[in-house]
Amino acid sequence: MKVTEKPSSSYSGAMTPASMELKNERVAQTKAGTDLASALVLSVLAGAFIAMGATFMLVVKSDSSLPFAATQLLGGFSFTLGLFLILAAGAELFTGNCLMVMGPLAGRFSWGKLLGNWGIVLLGNLVGSVLAAAVLLAAGVASSNGGALGEAAVAVAEGKVALDWGTAFARGVLCNMLVCLAVWIGHSANSVTDKFFSALLPVMAFMAAGFEHCVANMFFLPYALMLQASGTVAGTVDLMGVLHNLSAATLGNLVGGVVLVGCSYWFVYGRSRAGKDAHEQR
Repeated sequence: MKVTEKPSSSYSGAMTPASMELKNERVAQTKAGTDLASALVLSVLAGAFIAMGATFMLVVKSDSSLPFAATQLLGGFSFTLGLFLILAAGAELFTGNCLMVMGPLAGRFSWGKLLGNWGIVLLGNLVGSVLAAAVLLAAGVASSNGGALGEAAVAVAEGKVALDWGTAFARGVLCNMLVCLAVWIGHSANSVTDKFFSALLPVMAFMAAGFEHCVANMFFLPYALMLQASGTVAGTVDLMGVLHNLSAATLGNLVGGVVLVGCSYWFVYGRSRAGKDAHEQR
């Protein structure tokens, strides 16, 4: 299939949505071609980066003197650290990689490669998140603010496992719609500053609204289990609750990222370009 590779721009150096779709196809193709070891290392880093953003958020959550809206907004601002590090430093995040669906839709690589990438990145994100939780436990971070940070961590996890499956799924859909929009815009960034601001509002919005991000939950939930098992903080989080939440959040994230962002933008911009190229080849 003939693909026009030259991106275009609209005004003031900003890329058009059509150019952003083409850029995302090319990024997906590069990701699909990454060797297994590199993809695994980059995905472990992404899990750790998200855990750092989540820990930063827990610092805000540990201050009970803040009103609800301020806590949610400041917590969301702090959590942006995770996605910003991924966009600026480079790492492989499962939720953002939902945009890779544009690659096989455009015929750039196979569906098998897409599923393989998702599998290895999801595993690496889990490993990175759990390792970060273990190091934070060893570092005694939960004792911050007189132990309030640890209590906030368990409270966040308890709220997540208390959600019924359908609610967690719907929140996962909404979460990854926003995360993938942040990544989508971030791929058009020309500077580190652009990458930061592309992540800022979407991430603040999903955290403030209480949506469910599966990789963040791969940190929050195991960290709560570790705090409980070590006797640091009492809580009611159990393994079945963790699996219940992660299954709903992961599937919801897939629908939100793949369908609402990846497939939608490819349908509008990639499909029309593919049709034009096919017509020119006749």
